[in-house]
Amino acid sequence: MSTNPDKITVFLLVNVGVGYEDEVLKTIRKMEFVEEAYIVYGEYDILVKITLPALELLDKVVSNIRKLSGVTRTSTLITSSR
Repeated sequence: MSTNPDKITVFLLVNVGVGYEDEVLKTIRKMEFVEEAYIVYGEYDILVKITLPALELLDKVVSNIRKLSGVTRTSTLITSSR
């Protein structure tokens, strides 16, 4: 696993309403700073990997995802530098 020490990696767990999975996934994948996004099975519906040059940008990215039609809840996991 290669990591860039100048970047911050964040995983966002997203819940969406029934039937919104594909639409939300497609939109998230086009967003700035989103590296990867997948439909997952279990407690959450979508897993998003976000790579940012600065933590200050996180609020904007997460807020834009939370505003998407169909998104009901998110949980943000900021990775450790070690």
